[in-house]
Amino acid sequence: MRNEQKADSARNLLQLQPLESLQLPKALDGSEGSNRSPGAALIEASTDLQAIQTWLMEYQGSPHTLRNYRREVERLLLWGLRERGKPLSSLIREDFLAYQHFLADPQPHQLWVGARKPRFSPDWRPFQGALHGVSIRQALVIINSLLTYLVHAGYLTANPLALMRRRTQFNPTTPKNSVERFLDQESWQKVLEQIDSLPRDSKRQEAHYQRVKFLFTLLYLLGPRVSEVSNHNMGSFIESRGNWWWRVTGKGNKTAQIPVNDEMLSALANYRTYLQKSPLPAPSDATPIALSLGGKKGIGANMVYRIVKKVMLDTAEQIQAEFPHKAEKLRLASTHWLRHTSITHQADAGIELRYLNKNARHAKLETTAIYLHSEDAAWHEAMQSHGVGEIKPKK
Repeated sequence: MRNEQKADSARNLLQLQPLESLQLPKALDGSEGSNRSPGAALIEASTDLQAIQTWLMEYQGSPHTLRNYRREVERLLLWGLRERGKPLSSLIREDFLAYQHFLADPQPHQLWVGARKPRFSPDWRPFQGALHGVSIRQALVIINSLLTYLVHAGYLTANPLALMRRRTQFNPTTPKNSVERFLDQESWQKVLEQIDSLPRDSKRQEAHYQRVKFLFTLLYLLGPRVSEVSNHNMGSFIESRGNWWWRVTGKGNKTAQIPVNDEMLSALANYRTYLQKSPLPAPSDATPIALSLGGKKGIGANMVYRIVKKVMLDTAEQIQAEFPHKAEKLRLASTHWLRHTSITHQADAGIELRYLNKNARHAKLETTAIYLHSEDAAWHEAMQSHGVGEIKPKK
């Protein structure tokens, strides 16, 4: 009872602050959480905050993912502390059911919701509004990832979200054997039309257009992860025995070579010519792949993400009246969707699975196989011959 009283007293004094500013009393820091594992842990964390920071460090190479993950675990941690009087490591299944409802209507509103402010601002709030549908499911997927990690690390005994009866209730992906976060050919063409319509009247506008055109060509033809775009220079394009390749070091610090076809090579040459460089790079060329508008320095993964997101949103706006369902999907699209789109369209073009696997740099063929939609298309086409027939009126 004394510990519960200490926790209640501590939560009443708790101020909603970002993770980096949060200071918690022992009663709420998770060091004595009811779900803490009694065995040896694989991480050094002794409090929930330390455990969360260890997990977030796994995503340092993906800035956008890092921000999304931090936001969701930050919200959960603060909610558990303030509304349930519990540290993360004491939350149980019923708490997560309550949290799921809270996400759809964060109350009290004045405490949890506010306009976007810098994280150091006293007016900062965890939410800018209620979450809906996909956003709620995505939040729970991220939280599930954290809890699974902490169980595997020996920090938590169990993952309360594993008790959810139907995982599809919060999993935003479609069935395991398919990928849906890609653009169909019609939507992709609309994106290209939007890029082609970008203004080019000023020097800055022309620089923006050239960068966007090259960036989308690269993302579509080579299917890189966003961190790979910002971490490589143009010297990573190499010639070997008369063919051009992109030598990329990616996930797991593994290096691979991807074929650079004539269209990609032409796009690279055109962009470099615009930058007043030789059409093709030498192996020693340290020019970043993605450049600032001034053309002097590289841009980070966050800027690449923002450029892609802006084009997707603008395209959605343009096609909203005619294709509202496609516009809705485009609003969800991000840089990683272009990776999925690249691999899916390669599969649709008939490129063999073994080559798809090498292009995608997946460890297993089974992972690449989920991008094969040709059987679905044939299945759907076959069903076109099946109908109810003509209904004739009675005479």
